[in-house]
Amino acid sequence: MEDSLWSALQALPPAEWLRRSTLAYLLVNAAHIAGLGMLLGSIITLDLRLLGLFRQAPLQPLAQVLSRTAAGGLVFAIITGTWLFLVNAPEYVGNNAFLSKLLLVSLAVANATFLHSRRHWTLALQEGQPNLPVRIHALLSLLLWPAALVAGRWIGFL
Repeated sequence: MEDSLWSALQALPPAEWLRRSTLAYLLVNAAHIAGLGMLLGSIITLDLRLLGLFRQAPLQPLAQVLSRTAAGGLVFAIITGTWLFLVNAPEYVGNNAFLSKLLLVSLAVANATFLHSRRHWTLALQEGQPNLPVRIHALLSLLLWPAALVAGRWIGFL
């Protein structure tokens, strides 16, 4: 049953089109990388600010812009990544690097969601100074997102 689901997804017209067109695959892959660049560039910059670098930059406006940019990059990366996944779904679901990437991205998103829902985040923005819980989330984020990127690159090597 499970194999037939992945095979059915792989047979969808968007996946077929991507498989048949080298230019389309190249462009979707490049778009995925652009989404990852938006996401990681924003997140790493914000995490470093929360950990004490770039103190001259006011936290609240920087955090608002970078958080929104990261969220946009994440949505773009998920859309393009899902499309790339459809090209060879049965193989990807058995790939440990792919599964590791999904786990790491899920943990990183959960970390960000949890942080943004807590009063520590609101206090840090109001005071312009990150408190210890916010710094811990930033450090965790700084570990999880690059690890997810490495896992994503690892997919092609397994």
